[in-house]
Amino acid sequence: MRVLIDYRPALRARTGVGEYVHQLVRALAPSGPLRGTNDEVWAFTSSWRDRLSSGAAAELGAVRIVDRRIPVRLLNFCWQRLGWPPVEILAGRRFDVVHSPHPLRLPARHAAQVVTIHDLDFLAHPERVHREIRRDYPRLAREHAHRADRVIVPSRYTAAAVTRLLEVPADRISVCPHGAPNWEVRNRPPRDQRYVLFVGTLDARKNIGGLLAGYAKLLQRDSGAPDLVLAGKSAADADAWLSVIRNPPLSGKVRHLGYVSPDDRPALYAGARLLVLPSFDEGFGLPVLEAMASGVPVVASHRGALPEVLGDAGALIEPDDVDELASAMERMLTDEAHAEACAARGRERARAFTWEASAIRTREAYDAAITTRRARAL
Repeated sequence: MRVLIDYRPALRARTGVGEYVHQLVRALAPSGPLRGTNDEVWAFTSSWRDRLSSGAAAELGAVRIVDRRIPVRLLNFCWQRLGWPPVEILAGRRFDVVHSPHPLRLPARHAAQVVTIHDLDFLAHPERVHREIRRDYPRLAREHAHRADRVIVPSRYTAAAVTRLLEVPADRISVCPHGAPNWEVRNRPPRDQRYVLFVGTLDARKNIGGLLAGYAKLLQRDSGAPDLVLAGKSAADADAWLSVIRNPPLSGKVRHLGYVSPDDRPALYAGARLLVLPSFDEGFGLPVLEAMASGVPVVASHRGALPEVLGDAGALIEPDDVDELASAMERMLTDEAHAEACAARGRERARAFTWEASAIRTREAYDAAITTRRARAL
């Protein structure tokens, strides 16, 4: 099987979708855990400025690269508005499967088309996403999901949402959960205070306002509580939150690190007393899995796919309840037995999530897509 995957989300900053693409391509590669499949895996990149780094290329191993110097916005406009050019023309070869890591298909002449839908928050809250997604995804997602030969989702929660909101039959959806990182697992929390950690883009869906309010409530109860560290790039609407953390009572207690590279993330998690992710919606919640794999206890919201990922390995709270959020963080910081029990359950639970398993399920989705494509051609 010859597969082409759109690698562009991982070119500049490996946030959620970018990390998914990078790790999936690695796992599917002939040199990866599925070695012996005789598959050809191609990663498609296209940007006017950004090129695949030597470090990332080395991690991809035997993956073949198609790199074109075409601006991302121009290519997206042509693909999403015109359905042209077919990716086979840009790559100079035919493929059995072309895989888009977002809801809009890659134009292809002959290949089976697969899309990954991480979540559908852009349908209910288009104001939370940047302009290109806001412009195209709500209008095109339903059509592209129905025309795709297979839809991949990271969770049962997202699968149900795709069936309910886009009316895609359940038998055309493959659930392929993400894998946990292969980081060193700590057996005990840091000896000093260190910090409470949030990992993710500073945007409205992540409930940054509620997080800051809950942390301020925690400081009212304990002024010596560990600092709050926000690790993630800022969305367009983050200025108000950044202003809040520069002023009392949060000034000097909250730090915004911005985007943290993959190489620096293991140390970031290793220094955390707990991870807090009080999002209003998550299609999966990769930071929760990263924290569990690192032995970091978790406080997360009881929304989206977060309960599906976290299970009983942490504290689940309602994101609108600031007092409940503050109490959950306070207990995780002061009740050592509770925090250690959550961390232990998290380490055990994280072992069930591997990129090898995700790659196997994705490979099965490709087979199903090829079968559908052939049936449609009859």
